[in-house]
Amino acid sequence: MRRHMLFPIVCLIVLAGNVPAQESQLGAEFRREGESLKKNCANFSLKSMLGCGEVFFTGHPLHIAVGSLAPGNGFGAGPAFVSHWTPNEDWRLNFNADALVSTNGSWRAGVYGKAVRTKIKPGTTSVQAYPVFNVYAQATSLNKIAFYGLGPNTARVDQTFFGMRETIVGANVIYPVFKPLNMSLHGEMNGRFVDIRDSKGQPSPSIEQVHTDATAPGLSHQPAFAQFGEGVRLRPTLFSDNLKLNYFVNYQQFIAGDSRFSFQRLTVDLSHQIPLSKKTRTLLPRDHNGPDDCSSGATSTTNDCPSITTDREGSINLRLLLSESFTSTGHVVPFYFQPTLGGSDINGKTGLASFQDYRFRAPNLLLLQGSIEHSIYGPLGAAFLAETGKVAFTRGDIEFKHLRHSYAAGLTLRAGGFPMVYLMYAWGSGEGTHTIASMNTSLLGGSSRPSLY
Repeated sequence: MRRHMLFPIVCLIVLAGNVPAQESQLGAEFRREGESLKKNCANFSLKSMLGCGEVFFTGHPLHIAVGSLAPGNGFGAGPAFVSHWTPNEDWRLNFNADALVSTNGSWRAGVYGKAVRTKIKPGTTSVQAYPVFNVYAQATSLNKIAFYGLGPNTARVDQTFFGMRETIVGANVIYPVFKPLNMSLHGEMNGRFVDIRDSKGQPSPSIEQVHTDATAPGLSHQPAFAQFGEGVRLRPTLFSDNLKLNYFVNYQQFIAGDSRFSFQRLTVDLSHQIPLSKKTRTLLPRDHNGPDDCSSGATSTTNDCPSITTDREGSINLRLLLSESFTSTGHVVPFYFQPTLGGSDINGKTGLASFQDYRFRAPNLLLLQGSIEHSIYGPLGAAFLAETGKVAFTRGDIEFKHLRHSYAAGLTLRAGGFPMVYLMYAWGSGEGTHTIASMNTSLLGGSSRPSLY
């Protein structure tokens, strides 16, 4: 990490350590982080170095945010700010802000606010489940996104590139309704503002040199969108913690300023985790955290991110993902809002890893994944992934026939609250092999960022 990026963060933390006796809650957070910095970064023992790294990359209220931007746009780093405010015993307010610049000049900046009702049951220390309210504004600029055309039968030699900037301003709510199934209702409303640009200087042509609106709908004109969504999520744990489910069904409406581009989307995402050890943790995001926060509890007042552990843990994971789009006569789904399979998608989610990133793009998608991951030593683990899936122009073509296949094996790193890192070697596409190296965009345990499509 460059010295000029670290220096202002170190100075702010250290200077904030000397605060008046009657300090604010934010002042107390600065003081504790300054004390932790002095304690852990004063010598070069392994334990101290690990603690120092945790302060720099997961600390409150300041730390260095790191992560991969969309595939092809490199690794990013920049400052992050995290703060908690508890105005009374019933509410906890969280605030996150960060900005990253990647190795190819792409960037992301965002602010994320969260209100969590954390009322304690009388006579106990348990926290009742209450709604979580989120507001956010995020801008992302990507210089290099591959486009091979639309549909399942494109060729690798058809590769072109484009650049994109998307600003998302919105809010959502997670409302628990049925505790035995850990069921909650989801609602969202977002404003989406997209700008497509050329991507010159790449190994293949820029998109406008090959495509038009007929082959890439929305290429010449990107209207503003009002996007709404309603969903149901279930996260029950069954059979004495031997099966953990994460089911999410979401229906979204994309209402464009130019009505030709309005459409609806149904997403069904069914994930299953089978722990191989009693110490295996769930890797699901925690609703009470922002993307730059890895606090363990909804009522935490200090930085209590999970510590690096040497526990032996692992799991078998099975997933079915279905995405279907609905359009009226004469309407089309803009190409930049169509889901992709191949390598990783624009959100960094793996799908048919052995193909090139963004290899297949269409309004409808089916993906089945099976994986096994287990720790080797400490935070280092090994993983194997098998996948099959397809994209299609019409919903009727989404069936379990003519599927593409992919296999991958590699290493994973989950170190406390540090963003998950994985390095995978993938094969089976018939188009060569593909190596994927990626770091999650959120801290481990932090909430997800708004989807870019």
